[in-house]
Amino acid sequence: MEVKIGVRSVHRELVVETELTAEQVEEELGKSLSTDRGIFTLTDVKGRKVLIPISSLGFIEIGEEEARPVGFGGTL
Repeated sequence: MEVKIGVRSVHRELVVETELTAEQVEEELGKSLSTDRGIFTLTDVKGRKVLIPISSLGFIEIGEEEARPVGFGGTL
């Protein structure tokens, strides 16, 4: 699942490829938002952790569950 994260005062968004489902990402975000100084944490498919303080979070875009095919897939 692809998750795009916008951070305040940063012109580029972070893109994290994670094995979590959309529901699990929302659950993690909810846990982070429930504390005053929460930190939103995601682990990517390579095991690296991304930690973002909730106070710096601009937006989160949760991608589609299934990857779309890329390129020319037509066969003759």
